[in-house]
Amino acid sequence: MEVGQYRVALRWGDMDALGHVNQAVYHELLEEARTAMLEALPTPPKGAFVMARVELDYRREIPLAHRYVDVTLKVEAVGRSSITVFQRIVRSDGVLAADGRSVMVAWDRQRRGSRPLSDGELVMLRELQAQAGGSTADE
Repeated sequence: MEVGQYRVALRWGDMDALGHVNQAVYHELLEEARTAMLEALPTPPKGAFVMARVELDYRREIPLAHRYVDVTLKVEAVGRSSITVFQRIVRSDGVLAADGRSVMVAWDRQRRGSRPLSDGELVMLRELQAQAGGSTADE
């Protein structure tokens, strides 16, 4: 089971001279969905998260005719201070446009460094991970 599906509207400025969504915008679409995922948790995380790694395979273009995409996310792994999320961008016609993984690290704003996930965050994220059939990461 996937954590969620988030519909993200495309904007005119997302397009490039070739008439399709610019490759850099794919990352913005994923960020919008990841933010929505964290905000949708029963108890939103107490701290911030930063990106540690992103891998993305571009499968198909997203032409101007598509007004939105659906981004699906699932938690694959939960570590001491990080989570790995599998993500997909699907065009409005159901065609897979991109897929990949992101690693997000819990961030301490005062110390300007990583922090361990809180007990509450671990419970929620491991529940989502179990629903998605993910594994526990060792850090």
